[in-house]
Parts: sequence; structure tokens; C-alpha cells
Amino acid sequence: MSDPAGETKLEVKQASKEVKESENVAEKYSAMTVSKNSEMNIGELSPVFSAVPTHKPVKKQIQFVEEKQEFSRFPTKTGRRSLSRSISQSSTDSYSSDSSDDETSPRDKSQLNSKGSSDFCVKNIKQAEFGRREIEIAEQDMSALVSLRKRAHSEKPLAGAKIVGCTHITAQTAVLIETLVALGAQCRWTACNIYSTQNEVAAALAERGVSVFAWKGESEDDFWWCIDRCVTTEGWQPNMILDDGGDLTHWVYKKYSSVFKKIRGIVEESVTGVHRLYQLSKAGKLCVPAMNVNDSVTKQKFDNLYCCRESILDGLKRTTDVMFGGKQVVVCGYGEVGKGCSAALKALGAIVYVTEIDPICGLQACMDGFKVVKLNEVIRHVDVVITCTGNKNVVNRDQLDRMKNGSMVCNMGHSNTEIDVASLRTPELTWERVRPQVDHVIWPDGKRVILLAEGRLLNLSCSTVPTFVLSITATTQALALIELYNAPEGRYKQDVYLLPKKMDEYVASLHLATFDAHLTELTDEQAKYLGLNKNGPFKPNYYRY
Repeated sequence: MSDPAGETKLEVKQASKEVKESENVAEKYSAMTVSKNSEMNIGELSPVFSAVPTHKPVKKQIQFVEEKQEFSRFPTKTGRRSLSRSISQSSTDSYSSDSSDDETSPRDKSQLNSKGSSDFCVKNIKQAEFGRREIEIAEQDMSALVSLRKRAHSEKPLAGAKIVGCTHITAQTAVLIETLVALGAQCRWTACNIYSTQNEVAAALAERGVSVFAWKGESEDDFWWCIDRCVTTEGWQPNMILDDGGDLTHWVYKKYSSVFKKIRGIVEESVTGVHRLYQLSKAGKLCVPAMNVNDSVTKQKFDNLYCCRESILDGLKRTTDVMFGGKQVVVCGYGEVGKGCSAALKALGAIVYVTEIDPICGLQACMDGFKVVKLNEVIRHVDVVITCTGNKNVVNRDQLDRMKNGSMVCNMGHSNTEIDVASLRTPELTWERVRPQVDHVIWPDGKRVILLAEGRLLNLSCSTVPTFVLSITATTQALALIELYNAPEGRYKQDVYLLPKKMDEYVASLHLATFDAHLTELTDEQAKYLGLNKNGPFKPNYYRY
């Protein structure tokens, strides 16, 4: 039998010994002084803090890698590479668009869908099932567009329409494409941005029989090749164009003038593309009617404002993990996109400056609490520069040279011309890929500037965008196509038109049900007083929302 009293004495003795050892360790460490010039050697560590037996003290400085690294003001290239790759793997890799190890160009692959068709070119047709699930998720928040699809399905208002499209290829645009097909159209599609394609979604569309030519990470040559494949195929000639940025329209106009003259209508949704259409119209070279969707109320006031207000943060956070509280940010341009970006960044505690050329927009920025400045006045000390103008060389090489170490520059406008990226591709500057769509541009003195998406559209290149807002834009695009395709001869001449006000209101009304919203109806007396039809339109064309 064991002796409880003896065991208790033994435990007390052992505990007393441990306390004494701890006191000795504490006394040892309290006596140690650490100065800037002192070094802690491995041999000085107590056995209590060491997982391996200690030996005779060795005067050797602690090293965290195989070779001693000297930490200077700017990390070495090797150090940045190893750190950036570890972050990259954990933060941005995903099953969908960036994780494929197959580096073979889709142009060099022979792929078939389940129906035996090869009239497409995507990254990997085997991702179709995964892409289909993403499209189904998007449909749940695009009920208005799906409702339009169901209402007009039996009528087939686009029967006979051959639509060639050049837009971002995402789950949301896939819902639009499949709606156009359900309404009777034949579609061939390509991407308007070399980084925004969701590969799995492109595969899902190809599996359903849509001729898609797009993948994430295309080269410039691939980009134009894909557009050409959409336009030219034996026995098929487009009669409608849906464009985002004007590249498709420009390609058909320049290279296939005979095809361009037979187009019945063009629908364009971006600032850049609309600008190019107005240039053609002004020069008398626009020989088909075009619909300016970008300046419709449902695009400007919802997609450009609310979509960018949310997606700007998504794109920046995913790519850089940056915290914006206290950061100094300059937003170039205070249109609807700039307003959304500025509001989002201000809400997170950033100090936001705005640059503007328009006194009206500049005054709006001032009244919203932002300091309106010239970029040259703040370029040396800001942390982030965001362009939202649709213009070119908004941030030039001289300004990039003056940006501080570790600062960031990105674009929320459509075109990749807003930041003078071409001027950065020179021998004296080093480019280092940190993550997908994230590059360090390194100056000879070691200064580095973070460039996102190589100056292309940040939110769709580096993240995703809110589905509900895109439902509003997609419904507007679908109705514009239906309107142009079915319009009697003579209603639209060879010019650029805004969406009819009644159509804008109809798009908005379709989306109100999502919020269980109930509009007030005018009485006959009220309608007569205002000189309105009870069913709308409720505002004149000159009204500014």
C-alpha cells in the first residue's frame, strides 16, 4: 500500500524545488539588460525555455534563415519573393480561376463539350459543372432578369437576332447571355478584359452551347484573336453588337466594314465605349443606330455608384490586405464611380482627397466633405491613388516617380490607359509578381510601388461585384437589345441614343419587389396637376436624378 502522507511530502518537496528553479530563472532574466548593441546567444537560454539539450555556449547570433540576412530600409528581392509567395498561396489561390497548373494556352488545346461541339475556346471545359453552380447562385439575386426571361420566353422577341458580345464574363453576365438565348437569340461571346473572365463560368456557357472565346490571363494577341473568332465563323454573321468598352465595335468597324454596315444596332455600357461611339457619330462614320446604356439612369445611379462603392473595397482587400483607417487616398474623378469609391473609403476612416476637372463635380466633392486638390500637390505623401475618369494618362510617369515607397496605384475606370503603365516597362525598373494581379514595380533606389491588375479595371480583375446591381444593368442591356432589334424602320437613325425614360422606370420597377417596396399611385387629380400619365414616365428627359 502507498503512503498518502509520504506522497504528499514528496509532492511538496518537488513543488518547492520547481518554485526555486523558477525564482532562479526569473532572477537570471531580470538581471539581463538588453541594449541596441547586445546580442542574445543560444547558450544563454535556460533549459526551461529550450526544447533541445543545451551545450557549451556558442557565440553565434540567432539566424532565422540559412544565411545571415541584413535588414535594410528596403527588403531585398529574395526576401520579398519568399514572403509574397507564402501570402499569395494562403490568401488568393482558389479552385476557380487561378489554381490551374496547366500552362498550355487554350488556343493550343482541342476541347469538346458533351454535345461534341468544339466551337469555343476556354481554359478548361471540365470546370463547367463548377461554373454552373456559380451561375445558379447568381440567378437567385437576379430575379428581375429571370422574371423578364420568363415573361418574354414565349414571345421570343429576339428570334433571328445574332448577337456578338464583348463584356466581362462572370456568373452575372452568364445569366444575361442565357436570357438572350432563351429569348430567341444566337450568341457568340468574348471578354472585354484580359483578367476579368471567370474560367469556370466560361466553361459552363460553352457546355450549354454558347460559343465563348475567353479565359483569364489572355495576352493582347489572345484578346484580339478571341474577338475575331467571335465575329468570323462560317455561315454566321452578326446583326447585333453588345459591347463594353468599344473594342468589339472598333474591330468590326475597322476590319469588317461590310459586316458593320449590316448591323441593326449596337448597345454600349461603358464611358470609354460611349465616347468612341460619339466620336464615330460626330465624324459621320456611324452607319448604325446605337444605344448608350452607360448614361441611362439605371446604369449611372446604380451600377456605377452602388456597385463601385462595395467592390472597390473588395478588390483592394483581397489583393493587399491593407487597412484603410488613417490611410491617405486620392480618388481621381468624382463622377458616379468616384463618388462610390470615395464614400466607401471615407467610411473606413481613410483621409480622402479628390481630383476633378469639372467645377460641378468638384463642388459636389467639397459639399460631401472631401478636399479637392491637384494630384501633383499630394502625390508625394498619399498611400493610395485610384483613377475613375475614363481618360488617359491621369497618372503619368513623373507622378509615379514621385510616389513614396510602398504606395499603391489602381484603376476603377474601364480602360487601362488611365495609368501610364507603358512608361513603367523600362530597363531601369524591375517588375515583381507578388500575387495574381499584384505587382511590385521597383525603382533603382529600392523604392517599390504596388500596381494592381496592371492598370486594368480593379474590381472585376481582382474580385467580384454585387450580383443584384448587375441584374439592374443586365436587364437594361437586354431591353435595349430588344428595343433596337424590334424597332420599326426609321425610329432610330444612324446616331447614339439614350434609353427611353419609360424603359428605365420599368427596369427599376422590376427590382423593387426584392425589397417588398410599394410605390404610391397618383390620383387622377394629382396626375392632371403635374401633367403626367399615371403610369409614367414620371420625370422629363432633362431631369437629373
